[in-house]
Amino acid sequence: MHLAYPAVLAVLLFCTGLYGVLARRNAILVLMSVELMLNAVNLNLVAFDVWLRDTLHAGQALTLFTITVAAAEIGIGLAIVLLVYRNRGSSDIDRLRDLAERPDEADAAATDRQPDTEAEATA
Repeated sequence: MHLAYPAVLAVLLFCTGLYGVLARRNAILVLMSVELMLNAVNLNLVAFDVWLRDTLHAGQALTLFTITVAAAEIGIGLAIVLLVYRNRGSSDIDRLRDLAERPDEADAAATDRQPDTEAEATA
């Protein structure tokens, strides 16, 4: 087997995934693009394992580990996206940047919680 064929396919998959991560605004499509990139890495691992005729099959073992990590990543990622969609009504990545609490909002919340002066006077 020629090593060039799976390597070229892996490069095409990785470039497609990279384009999806950089160009898409939908969080679910970004997660799918990350999965494409991980599958390109898996294809390279298996292709080089077969080409090198490794007796321990380390490339295939690393591929199984990568698949496990990808499954955990997609599970947690989809849970986060669903929670954000329920709270915000959109899974647009540009709007997700507004999740951080601004310093002026934290100061306003702190001033709302001033202690009751009558309770302190009686104590």
